[in-house]
Amino acid sequence: MTLTPVFDGHNDFLLRLLRDPANREAIWLTGEGKGHLDLPRMKAGGFVGGFFAVYIPSPKAHDSPDYEAVMNNPPYDLPLPDLIGDAAAQPVAMAMAGHLMWMERTGALAICRSTADIRAAMDAGKIAAILHMEGAEAIGEDLDALHVWHAAGLRSLGPVWSRPTVFGHGVPFRFPGAPDTGPGLTEAGKRLVAECNALKIMLDLSHLNEAGFNDVAALSDAPLVATHSNAHAVTRSTRNLTDRQLRMIAESRGMVGLNYATSFLREDGKQSADIGWEPVLKHMDHLLSVVGEDHLGLGSDFDGATIPQGIGDVAGLPHLLEAFRAHGYGEALIEKLAWKNWLAVLDRTWG
Repeated sequence: MTLTPVFDGHNDFLLRLLRDPANREAIWLTGEGKGHLDLPRMKAGGFVGGFFAVYIPSPKAHDSPDYEAVMNNPPYDLPLPDLIGDAAAQPVAMAMAGHLMWMERTGALAICRSTADIRAAMDAGKIAAILHMEGAEAIGEDLDALHVWHAAGLRSLGPVWSRPTVFGHGVPFRFPGAPDTGPGLTEAGKRLVAECNALKIMLDLSHLNEAGFNDVAALSDAPLVATHSNAHAVTRSTRNLTDRQLRMIAESRGMVGLNYATSFLREDGKQSADIGWEPVLKHMDHLLSVVGEDHLGLGSDFDGATIPQGIGDVAGLPHLLEAFRAHGYGEALIEKLAWKNWLAVLDRTWG
C-alpha cells in the first residue's frame, strides 16, 4: 500500500525526551511502545514531518488540578498557570532544542529552515522538522533571544500557551466557553509580532485569546495560522476558533491545523478517547465550509493530548485518511489536507 504523506502542524515529542533524556535513543529510534510518536511508527503511518514544539511545563504545585479528571467531567474552568520568566524558561527550552538537534545527528531527521529544506528531507526519506516554540517564555522583552533562536533554526512561534507571558494572554481550559477571555497583546507582544515578521518566523495563534488574535491580525503582514485548533461552532471550548476568526484566517491566506485532542473535538467537551469518526468529520466539514480547502490541514497534538482511539498513535494516520475517503473527500483534497497546504502556507510565510 502506498502511504499518503502527512505533514503535521504540532507535536510534543520533545517533551517526552525532556522527561526521560537517558532513554532518548530507545524513545526515538526503536520505540518503546509508549506515547504517540517514534521513528518506526512515523514511517509506518506516512508521517513525513511537522512542527516540533519547545514547550515549558508549568511547575507542579501541590494544589495543581488533575487535568484529565477535570476535563472528563464538564463543565470545567481550569485556572491559568502562573507566568514563567525567561530566566527560568531558557535552560528548559535549550535542553529541548538540544534533543531535536541530537535527533538530526542520528541521520533520520532534518531541521528545516525553508520549504526547499522540507522537500529535500522528504525526498531523502528523513523526517522534516520545524523548530517551533509553543509559548515564548524563553524570550525576554528585549527580543535578543528571538534572534539567537532564529539563528539556531526557529521558524515558528506561538506567543503563548494557555497561560500569560510577557507578550500576551492564553486562553484557559474552559468548557463551555469562548476564546474572548482577556486583554490583547502587551506592548512587548506587539514588538514581537513585528520582529517575527521581519525574521520570517511564522506566528502561531493556537492558545492565544481572541483579543490577542485580533491584535496579531491587525499588526502582522503574514498569513494567520493556528497550527492545532478546531471549530468553536462544533465544540464550545475556549481553545477553538470562532467562525469570525476562521474567516480572518482564510482572508489572510493562512491555515488551520485540525487538533486531534478529544476535548476539542467532542461536542460534550469530554477528554475520553472513546469516540468514532463523526466528531472529527464534523469539525473537518465545518472548517472546510468556512476556510476552504486551501487553508486547512492537520495539527495532531501527538504526545500532548488524548486522541481518538481510531487513530491511536501516528501509525494510525492511514485510518484517519481512509475515514476522509469514506466520507467522500477526493484524493486531491486529501493530499492538500495531509501535506500540500502546509507547504503552501509556509511558502507564503517564509518566502
